[in-house]
This record gives sequence, C-alpha cells and structure tokens, in this order.
Amino acid sequence: MKDFQRLTEVSRPSRYLGGELGSRPKDFTQVDLRMVLAFPDVYEVGMSYLGFPILYRILNDLDYVAAERAYAPWPDMAELLERDQAPLASLESGLPLAEFDIIAFTLQYELSYTNLLGMLKLAGLALRREERSEEDPLIVVGGPCAFNPEPLADFFDCAIIGDGEEAIVELAAAVRLARQEGLSRRLLLDRLASIEGVYVPSLFEVDYKEDGQVAAIRPLKEGYEQVRRRFLADLETASFPTEPIVPFMQTVHNRVAMEIARGCTRGCRFCQAGYIYRPVRERSPQKIAELVDEALANSGYEEISLLSLSTGDYGCIEPLLKGLMAKYAEQRIAVSFPSLRVGSLTEELMEQIKKVRKTGFTLAPEAGTERMRQLINKGITEEDLLETTNNAFSLGWRLIKLYFMMGLPSETDEDLQAIIDLSARVKRSGRGTQGGADVNVAVSTFVPKPHTPFQWQPQLGIDETLRRQALLKDGLRAKKLRFKYHEASLSYLEGVFARGDRRLGRLLEAALAEGCRFDGWREHFDFAKWQRAFVVAEIDADWYLRERCEDEILPWDHIDCGLPKDFFVKERRKAMALQGTPDCRGGECSACGVCDFEQIKMRLQQTQKLPVTVSSRPVVSDGDLRFRVRLRLAKRGRARMVAHLEYLTMFQRAVRRAGLPVRFSQGFHPTPKISYLEALPMGVESEAELVDIELSRPLAADEVASRLATQLPAGFTIVAAEIPPASTPSPSASVGASTYRVPLPAAHQSLDQMITDFLAREQVDYVYLKKGVEKVVNLRPAVLSLAQVENELEMCLTKGSPLRVASYLLQLDVESVRQLGVRKIAIELR
Repeated sequence: MKDFQRLTEVSRPSRYLGGELGSRPKDFTQVDLRMVLAFPDVYEVGMSYLGFPILYRILNDLDYVAAERAYAPWPDMAELLERDQAPLASLESGLPLAEFDIIAFTLQYELSYTNLLGMLKLAGLALRREERSEEDPLIVVGGPCAFNPEPLADFFDCAIIGDGEEAIVELAAAVRLARQEGLSRRLLLDRLASIEGVYVPSLFEVDYKEDGQVAAIRPLKEGYEQVRRRFLADLETASFPTEPIVPFMQTVHNRVAMEIARGCTRGCRFCQAGYIYRPVRERSPQKIAELVDEALANSGYEEISLLSLSTGDYGCIEPLLKGLMAKYAEQRIAVSFPSLRVGSLTEELMEQIKKVRKTGFTLAPEAGTERMRQLINKGITEEDLLETTNNAFSLGWRLIKLYFMMGLPSETDEDLQAIIDLSARVKRSGRGTQGGADVNVAVSTFVPKPHTPFQWQPQLGIDETLRRQALLKDGLRAKKLRFKYHEASLSYLEGVFARGDRRLGRLLEAALAEGCRFDGWREHFDFAKWQRAFVVAEIDADWYLRERCEDEILPWDHIDCGLPKDFFVKERRKAMALQGTPDCRGGECSACGVCDFEQIKMRLQQTQKLPVTVSSRPVVSDGDLRFRVRLRLAKRGRARMVAHLEYLTMFQRAVRRAGLPVRFSQGFHPTPKISYLEALPMGVESEAELVDIELSRPLAADEVASRLATQLPAGFTIVAAEIPPASTPSPSASVGASTYRVPLPAAHQSLDQMITDFLAREQVDYVYLKKGVEKVVNLRPAVLSLAQVENELEMCLTKGSPLRVASYLLQLDVESVRQLGVRKIAIELR
C-alpha cells in the first residue's frame, strides 16, 4: 500500500513507509528475478535481525536480481488491507507479494508460524503448496527453525538449511535459469534439490505408526536421503552490509550490529544455536574495525553492538573493545554487546565494559546448583559467578540481571530453591560496594529443541510449569528480588512446534481460521483460540511434549545439521552421568563430527592489539565556540508520515553522516545542539520547517545544506539555509504564525458563513477526548485569519493544531480531516 495518507488510520505508520536510507529499490525492467525477503513479525523486530540486511545486500549486488522487503503487518494494518481488499505488498516498490518470483521467509522462532500463513493469505496466495499455480511465487524458508521445518512442510516449496550467504545466490541463479528454460515447478524443485543445503519437502513422504510416531521418512529422489546443512567456510571474506538500512522508527536493535564471530564451542546441551552454527568462525579485529567504520559513516548510528553467540569468548575481545572505544570516544559512540558468560569475564574486560554499560549487567548461570550446571555442561561454578557479580558491583554497576531455566532434565524442587538462594547470594555480593546491589531474575521454561542432546527429553506441561513458577515467585519475592518469567501457555505452544511434524500443518490452518496472529506477543496471544484449534485439527498437543526414545525416528532426522545423531546420544548419556565435555576452543577436540579440518574448521583469532587510529570523522565538540546555521525544510510525500520523535532522530543521524562538527550539551547524556519547531500533527505536509544547528567551527550555510541534502531520506528537502544573527531566537520562538491549507471534501458547500461566525466570536469551544476523558479547548485565540481559497480552507494560526480548527469548520472528526491532506504552506517570523 503506497497511499501514504491512508497510513494515518494505523499505529506507527513508519512501519510501512519504505524509502529508508540504505534501501535499494531497482527498476524491475532491468532485472530477471524479483525476490522479496519476508519476515513473519512486525517491522521493528524484523529490522533488528542481522541476517536480513546481509542477504538483502548479497542479492541486490547481483545485477539480475531485485530484492525487496516485507514484514507482517500489525493487526490494525491487516484489518485495513482486508477492508480495502488491498494485497500485502513490498516496502520498496509497493508491488504485491503475489507478483514476485520468490518470497523468502526467515523462521526465527516457532511462534511466528501463524504470521507466515497470515502473510500468504494477505498476499492472496493459497496456503498449501499443492494448491498454488505455476505462476505463483516460489515460497522459500530459512533460519534456525528451518532445522525442523516439518510443521510448515505443506506450505513452502523449499528451505535453505544452514548459512544462507552462498546458497541464496545459487538458488536465485537456478530459478533464473529455470525460468529462461521454461521449466515446470516440479522440474525446478528437482533441480533445486541438487543444491547443497536446499531441502524440498515434496521429495519426501512421511509414514506414521498407529501410536503416532514416525514410521519412515521416504525420499522420492534417488540419492536425496538427507539434506546436509550449508556451511560458510570463512567469515573473514563474507559479505557484510556496510550501508545498512536506517529505519525511521525505533527498532529493537537500532545500532550498527557487527557479527564478530559465528558459532560456539561451549557445548551447552540445551542450546540449539550452539550446535547448528558450529564450527566457530571469527572475523579478524582489523576486518571488524574496517566494517564498523564504514557502517557508522553510512548510518549515523550512535552505538556499535558486537554480536556472536558468546561474544566474551572472541579471541581478541579485550583489545578489540579497547581499540573501538578509543577510536570513537570523541564522537560519543558507545560500544556494547549482549549477555556475558561468567567464564569469559576478566577484570580488564569488565573495566572496559563499565565505560559504556553502567546500568545493567546481564549474566546467564542457567541453573542454581552445581549438579544442574554439570548436567547442562555450563562449565561455571557458584564461586565464579559470585566473584564476577562482586566485581561488577564494585566497579559501579547498579543492577545485575540473571537468566535461569526451569524444567531441565531431572530438575527437583531443591534445584528451584537453589535458584532463589543463589540469586539472593548474588544480591548479598554487592553489599558494601559502590553499586546498587539490585538483582532481577528471569526464568524461562526449558523447551527441548531438535539437534541437541536434549531433543529426546520431555517438556513440562502447563500445570507443572505454573506450579514451579509459583514456587519461584514466592521464594524470590521473600528475598526482595524481582522475577520475570515466560507464560506457561507460550512455552507450551513453542514446545509443540519445536519438535512437531507435518501433521501440525492442519493445526496451523485451524489456528489461522480462529484468528491467531502475533502469538509471541502477550497482547495478541489467545490460548483459548489455540485450544479450539487443537480440537478442530484433532491434535493432542500434550503428545508432542512427551519423552522420545533414542531409537525413535524423529521428524527432522532427514535434516543433517552437520553433527551425527550418535554424538547427541553420547552427550545425553554424559549429561545424565554429570560428565562434562570440554570446550574444543582450548585444543581438545570433542569429536562432534562437524569439521573436515580442511574447509570446515574452527577459524580463531589470536590475541593481538588493534591498531588505534582515531576516526577521520569530524570530532564533535562541547567547547565554548558556537556557530549557528538555520535551515528551512520541506516534508512531503512519505515524510509527512514520520512522527516527530522519529524526525528528530532521523535528522541527528543525517548530521552525523554529513560529518558536521555539531556541538553537544553537557551532562551524563550529552545530546546534539539542534533545535526544531514544535511537532507537526501526523500526516500534515510542510513547506516551512525550521531547524537550527549549533556548530563548533564556522561553515558556510550553503555547504551545510549541500552536505545534509545528500543524507536526507526521500521526502525531506532543504529549501533554504542561512547564518542567522546572533540575537535570533530559537525556531519555535521565531515563528509568530503558520499558514495551513486543507483541501475541501468533494461537493462541500461554501464555508463563508461558518468562517464569518467563527471570526466574530471571542470563544469557540472544541470538545475532544484525551485518554477517554472529555476535554474542552477554546480555538478562537490562536486563529488570526480564515478564508476559503477556491477548493481549499486556508488558516493562519499562532499556535495549536490545524486539524481541530478544520474539524470544527468542516464538521468532520479529526481523523477524517487528516485524510484530506493538510499542508503547512508558510510561516511568519516575529
């Protein structure tokens, strides 16, 4: 939907605008293949997933491919699309998804499956593969959940298993060639099956026993008994998006996300990611620094996040962190990374982290007793944890966040009590330190995942989950500790699909018919709908949480993650015997079977200093010298749908990208000294927005304007620039009045009498609702003049919203006025 004005009817319109800096629309007439990367969750979640921009860049670097994006529309937008019978479309061009050649979905978590089906439905496509035509797009899935894609097997055409950077290119080339040759869908899928890492579910038949277990997984193509995951051999030479898409809105991770390593060798037995992303491949610190510098210059972000499954284990983490912080300190760019592993934290590393993370310190001991940590192969002791938390509090942290799991194999109530006691000891470890000694405890419910040593284990049912959560809740409250947990019904549903089979396809269809969407969001998850779907689909959900036998055929046995099944059996038995498996990073191979020690092998970085070269970007300043530049901007088209706070963030990042030496405020959280006019109502265009920028050294107004002009997204235009006199007040204090035009609805009668009556009165009360409470405002004092100019209402106001004045005069509600296309056409300076 590219009718931007209609977006005033939905929350967070910037989710659907497109046109962000870094997006790469192409001319479809110049390409052979149109592909849309689809994320089955809302925009701000999907934009935070690192794999998306990697594939987006790789595909758009191919001259024959145009790759665009689509995200699951929030329920209000989905209702709007259904009401208007408008198909779900891509962000870049607004092309309906059904008109693409390939729709490639990312499967990050099981609770997004109904969104995937919902997106197909909104696109006007049949859900089941056999019901789609030869002209319909090829449906591809990938991501971690593709390692057991069986619950969705009836809906997609093929899956990429494992690393996608090279496989997606080979798939695109194969589809392009098949289209040129005029191959049928069946022959195309047969050809795609020859690509390493591509799984075609229609080339397998699954038989079931009377008791419901899988009897056989029968390949229908000779030599296609198993699908081995795809490996990216070396991260050092892999493509990385150094021109990231910069969203208008605040996303979950709104920063430069730098993948410093892929894979983990710790061997935590519950962790699927630790097995399916082996072996460890690290980027060199020099390469990381190079990519980060480019990404910062092209994005204007204020923070770098160093990402991997275990960032603290990165071979050069201390010199890398120290070097990056030194390089960008003067630009006030923060460096951060996610939760830390106790065993990887040194005092020097904690000292570095403290410089940029002073509020929360996150650790994941996972279990409360030494026995349970041995069982899961966590490899840390209580002493290690308490020493680390004491150091953190001593260094000034005010809050420790602890992550645990409950429901792990052989867990008892004593193990749960140990979580309470250990958390209390962590709190006590902060006594007498300069930190606040505050502790938050988050406990998730263990969900057995495929391709792990615990894939055979039973999962807690809802009632037992609730009982254990109550035990933890009461115990932690008694210790004055805050407790967060996952809803029992959400974990239950996740467990059903995590180890599910093809029969769950009919459950997904029934849930979709019940209206299930955004099941991972508490405000939209409705377990009652799922219970009705279980009945309709005749699915015994409890059966999927049962313990499996080690010799049982599992629904994902034809998916080869690179580690043989017998390795997981051995690890499971070692777990029950409380035997550890050492981290092979230290030199002792655990014989997991993933490496061939030629191409597929660990690629580690040896400790080395990162040469520190202070960034060539202009240094920001908070010194005494100040030089002001005033700009006049226009906001047109999609720009009028950018909310005010989003506009401020967008402009600040444009200033960073332009390399302007902006001054910063003083204090703990310095901000750039940029001043704006008061917020425009959402959906109102403007030809006259003022912005003042304070610089630490003089620059010509034209130079500032030209440097900024290339950094502003489509719809934002600089129309004038000047150096104002030193006595000039701020933008908001400079404007005496603003003039607006409102197109009149079709066949609207003359407003002359309404205007005359309005101007003749001293008080014009306008009634509106604010948070459900009726309020009254007098409109008259702010109105200087009113006139009907041909088919438009013109209003000159000293302050206030033009929407309310127009609403009163046109006898329409505010939202209907907003739909008319209000414009600010001029301002009068004092």
